[in-house]
Amino acid sequence: MRKASLSNWLLFLVPSIIGVLLFMIPMKIGGDWKVPIAVLADWMAGLVEPAMPFAAMVLIIVSAVGSVIYLFIPAKGDGRPPFVQTLFKVTPFWTLTRVVGAVFAVMVTFTIGPEAVWSENTGGMLLSPDGLVSFLYTIFLFAGLFLPLLLNFGLLEFFGTMMVKVMRPLFRLPGRSSIDALTSWVGDGTIGVLLTSKQYEDGFYTKREAAVVATTFSIVSITFSLVIIREVGLESYFVPFYATVALVGLVLGLIMPRIYPLSRKPDEFIDGTPQTGTEEEMPEGYNVVSHGLENALATADKNRSAGQMIGDGFRNVLDMWIGVAPIVMAFGTIATMLAEYTSIFTILGKPFVPLLNLLGVPEAAEAGSLMVVGITDMFLPALLANGMITDPITLFTVATVSVVQLIYLSEVGGLILGTKIPVGIWDLVVIFLLRTIIALPIVAGVAHLLF
Repeated sequence: MRKASLSNWLLFLVPSIIGVLLFMIPMKIGGDWKVPIAVLADWMAGLVEPAMPFAAMVLIIVSAVGSVIYLFIPAKGDGRPPFVQTLFKVTPFWTLTRVVGAVFAVMVTFTIGPEAVWSENTGGMLLSPDGLVSFLYTIFLFAGLFLPLLLNFGLLEFFGTMMVKVMRPLFRLPGRSSIDALTSWVGDGTIGVLLTSKQYEDGFYTKREAAVVATTFSIVSITFSLVIIREVGLESYFVPFYATVALVGLVLGLIMPRIYPLSRKPDEFIDGTPQTGTEEEMPEGYNVVSHGLENALATADKNRSAGQMIGDGFRNVLDMWIGVAPIVMAFGTIATMLAEYTSIFTILGKPFVPLLNLLGVPEAAEAGSLMVVGITDMFLPALLANGMITDPITLFTVATVSVVQLIYLSEVGGLILGTKIPVGIWDLVVIFLLRTIIALPIVAGVAHLLF
């Protein structure tokens, strides 16, 4: 291992440790256990609460207008696209979704149009001063600003190299895939999908490996998990909640790559070349720790600019503000209207009711519909559970299952369909249902132990 300076070591250790403390170590505040990022978001939400619905509406309109404008501006294909283009240049479908979100936001803010859109049980619930969309903007602010502490200073490279000997035997994946999973975990599942797509197109993953990583390891970030557990009123159970998410994620990571449809994907690269070797080589004279440290220190050394870190943080914030919240507003309003005024989710969820009854989950009829609504957007099961369900066992089960389902058409699922990763809509539906069925017994068991 090459010798590194003290400043290089500090540049790796100090930001990484601060990032871990902010995102992963809970602290007790007012009797509840929360990670510091959530505490900061709650504090900010309290300060801006009266103005938040209007501010959120303005940002959602900006997202919609920018996307419509960029529909008619050709993409710059030479080199890395400008950041503004990455914010607003989306497919016509997602542009339309952002426009729908903006229309709903205006209707809710000014209580105009059909009451079904702006009532307190539909769009009004989402965009109220303490509603989900309003809270998203505050937690995205702090999460986005501080994400570079975890992403830019070598923490991912260190653990990614350490995981080389774990990923291949356990998950039939190359060691580098652990970096995708870690990036999703601390950042955003969409980032993990984009990383996977890039590495697949660059020839680092086979078709099977790309499909497995995108659908199994583009996991829900800590940021989004905090929002979901808060939405069902169980913030004080965040530690056992996220531990259960990790346990179920591990079990699904072991099972899903070995069964249909992922097991049927060919082990060949994007150009059709079959895979020949399965082991990553360690440089001579290194072990996983020394090699991981060298990779981490090299990454930290490239990120000495405080300005770059701040810039990356603000780009993260804008990416989530412009890209995620409008989608939640659109899908959330539509789904809450369907839940409030139709029985579609009740009908689709009926097959889950006997299983929930067998597992001893209270309010099984109500919870059944929430097992299927998550395929549209990850927030919707928790959002609909708030007010519909009162039993903590059921609330915990719904929140946890909604996080481990992973295949959300409003985000990860839609993004996968837009990439060259060989996964189609039928694959996504089957994977979603299999993940739900496998996860339910484990989650319900933990819920019975907790409550």
